[in-house]
Amino acid sequence: MKTIYLIHGWDGSPKEPMHQWIKTQLEQKGYTVIIPKMPDPEVPKIETWIPFLTEIILNLDENSYLIGHSVGCQAVLRFMETLPEEIKLSGVILIAPWMHLDEQTIKDEGEEIVEIAKPWMETPIDWKKVKSHTNNFTCLLSDNDPYVPLSNKELFEKSLNAKIIIEKNKGHYTEDDSIIENQTVIDLIR
Repeated sequence: MKTIYLIHGWDGSPKEPMHQWIKTQLEQKGYTVIIPKMPDPEVPKIETWIPFLTEIILNLDENSYLIGHSVGCQAVLRFMETLPEEIKLSGVILIAPWMHLDEQTIKDEGEEIVEIAKPWMETPIDWKKVKSHTNNFTCLLSDNDPYVPLSNKELFEKSLNAKIIIEKNKGHYTEDDSIIENQTVIDLIR
């Protein structure tokens, strides 16, 4: 049986409609789906999110998938850096992943948001260590995401050899973008 951990994003929640829809669809297929409520999601911090994940994500193996949304993608990757070398995963799905944000977002959102995002953008990731746990990475990006420039795709292709799927008009894959379902994620879990 596959176990899937879905990590929500900045200012997010396990109750987001897309997350709940994914959970319901996968549970109907017999999978176990866990969507933890991340600590202080309004101000996500590497130093709190990653230790939290190491406490709650247990017994990973070749039947485990990790899914991240937005900054939850970085949380997944940074968590993977902490895993013992022998842990192998079935796959990783990154929904609206970013290593840098859109310049207009940085201008529009102001200094407080930039200060929250800065450690996520500037703290390096050990890509080799992350890749050692699976060779199955997929990134879902939208052609009209207001926060995540499509230029992020090159980094994920190069660093993770990730399969890139660019979808039309999905925004940042949130309820504000009218995204309630995500069949692509369901189709990727095998």
